[in-house]
This record gives sequence, structure tokens and C-alpha cells, in this order.
Amino acid sequence: MSTATVSTRKRSGFTRDAHIIRLFGILLALTAFFLIVRSSAFLSAGTWQSMGVQFPEYGLMALGVMLTMITGGIDLSVVGIANMSAIAAASIMLKMAPAGADEGQQAAGIAVGILVALVMGALAGLFNGFLVAKVKIPAILVTLGTLELFTGIAIIISAGRPVSGLPPVYGAVFGGKVLGVPIPLIVFAVVAVAIWFVLHRMAFGSKLYMLGSNATAAKFSGLNSTSLLLRTYMISGLASAIAGLVMLANYNSAKADYGVAYTLLTILIVVLGGVHPNGGSGKLIGVVLAIAILQILSSGLNMFPNISNFYRPLIWGAVLLIVISTQDLGKDLLGRFKKRKEK
Repeated sequence: MSTATVSTRKRSGFTRDAHIIRLFGILLALTAFFLIVRSSAFLSAGTWQSMGVQFPEYGLMALGVMLTMITGGIDLSVVGIANMSAIAAASIMLKMAPAGADEGQQAAGIAVGILVALVMGALAGLFNGFLVAKVKIPAILVTLGTLELFTGIAIIISAGRPVSGLPPVYGAVFGGKVLGVPIPLIVFAVVAVAIWFVLHRMAFGSKLYMLGSNATAAKFSGLNSTSLLLRTYMISGLASAIAGLVMLANYNSAKADYGVAYTLLTILIVVLGGVHPNGGSGKLIGVVLAIAILQILSSGLNMFPNISNFYRPLIWGAVLLIVISTQDLGKDLLGRFKKRKEK
């Protein structure tokens, strides 16, 4: 078997990964626990539909953070981009389709609003990428600053107030369901598949991992790191804008401080999913499993009225520490299994 074939399989996720196996085991254990202690509530269709509506908000942002972290960077501005894009979209919808507008006006306003939101998200991501790639400012400082910048723009646009009263068609379509499956979940699935294709079926994905693994070697191999970083942060901005549109549908309003806790949550998800903070490694399936773990844990905790929401950060941090601390143990067990199989 050639080295190229082995490399392709590793990047595509065909080889056994101890961390992925461990995450899958944690997901099964959590599911089994809540099935045993709260079976009726956990199995209800309402619970699963609620989860399908909730996690795409921060899940979409986490996908963008994942891409930037693979390159060795990070994007802390995702919440700011999401809220800014959502407020811009909502403002345009209200102007083009005020109360009492017919469905044609509503459809036109919604289309223009969505387009503007996506363009703003892409431009915000490009701005981040320009500062990182061309001005050479560390990504953590760039995106921490632009988080405040984009939040400030959102506050100016909205005058610090919630933008509500959206066209009913928007909520009916983007807050609806298809065969019982929430539209936000379908949107998340489409974006996740698109990112998987980019990472594992396009040269762009190989270049991302190469840049994150060794930026100096990538430069001498002729890799255009500037173009690559610009496109990566632009995709992250687009994913954040889509998350903002999902939040807009879920809340039927937009505000500059929605989802403030998602900044740290997205980083937790990406690291928990196995993406190395220094770049060069990580798989989409790991990030998706991490999203599922935290959402099931969060929804499961809602079934215990005596447990305060203030305990969630504590529990999320504990889960992360457990996974990290058992990483070497998981590798040892997998190594022993392989040795026995070879014998």
C-alpha cells in the first residue's frame, strides 16, 4: 500500500481513531444513562426536536472555528458575526416587508435579507483573514478585537434594542419542519456535508492540514498561505452568518448580545472533538460527536429541575478534562487490541 493511499485514508477518517472511538463511547454512555433514568421524557419526540433546533446555532459556529483551528489559528468573532448578520437581515426584512405585507413582498424581503447577511458574514471573515494573513496579527488577538467590533456594529444598527416583528413567512419556513425534522437541523447537516467535502475531497482541505502542521514547510512547498487563510476565515464568517439566520428564526428576533456564551462553547466543542489547538489535525466527525455529546448532556440536565443551569459550565469542563485525561489510556487499549488481532 502506498504512502499516498495511507495518507488519504487518515485524512478521510477511514483509519481507527482512539479519540473518535472514545467520543462515540461517551455519547452512547450518556444516551444510555438518560434512557434509564428519564426514559419517557428522553424518548419523547418533543425532546429530540428541541435538540434539533437548539444545537445548530452553536454547531454551525463550531464548524467555522474548526476550520480556522486546523490552520493553527482561531476565530473568536463567530458570535459577533452571527448577531451582526442577523440584525442586518432582520432590519432589511422589516423595511422591505412591513406589517401587513403580502407573501410576495415578504419573500422578496427575506431573500434580500438572507443575501445581505451572507455577504456580511463573508466580508467579516475576509477582514479577519486579511488581518491574520497580511497584517500578521495573531488570530486570537484579531478575532477577539473583531468580536467587539462586529458587536459594536450590531448595536449601532439596532440601536441596542431587539429587532423583532419579522415577516411571518420567515418563521414559518426556517422555523418549520420537514417530515418532523426541524429546518435548522437540515441546514446544519447541509453545511456539515459541504465542509466534509471541502476537507476530504478537495485539494483545499489537504492544504489546510499542511498549513496547520508546518507553516514553514508549506510556504517552501509553494503553498499560497495568504489565499488559503482568506478563504478559511471567509468560510468561517459564512458559517457564522448562517448560524445568525438560524438564531433569527428560532427567536423571531435579533439582538447584539444573543448567544454570548457560544464563544467559549464553540472552542470547547472543537477541542473536545479532537482538533489540536496548534493546528494540523482534527476531523469533522469528532466535532459533530462533541456537539451531540454536549447537546444531549444539556437536554438531559433540563429533565432534572433540581440541577441549576449554573452547573452546566462545571459539567462541560469536567467532561473535557475526563476525555483529555483518558486519551493515553484509550490509545493503550486500542494498541493492545491491535496487537492481539495481529497475533
